[in-house]
Amino acid sequence: MHELGIVFEVVKKVKIFAEQNGVTKIDTVVLQIGELSSIVPHYIEECYPAAVDGTSMQDTKLKIEILPGNGLCKNCNKIYNLLENKSICPHCGSRDFELLSGKEFVIKEIIAC
Repeated sequence: MHELGIVFEVVKKVKIFAEQNGVTKIDTVVLQIGELSSIVPHYIEECYPAAVDGTSMQDTKLKIEILPGNGLCKNCNKIYNLLENKSICPHCGSRDFELLSGKEFVIKEIIAC
């Protein structure tokens, strides 16, 4: 489970950002995770309390937004969800696509108190 290391890195980056910007208390950290990424959102949620325990972020909340895994069909130029359609364009049946979203892992927002 590599999620624990990822969560520790997120906490480290948030703390650095807060220090550099004079933020003394953080309420919520918002992450965006693509549904095609190798990161399991449930594991991130499970690891978060351990990663912030005993730190200045101990009382913060974690919010995760899942970004869809969308592709653009190179045959008919329609956008579709790759997981729901097993990477096959539901409009024309093509398997040739350009990945538009779904691999992301981003600290979207840090909400101060």
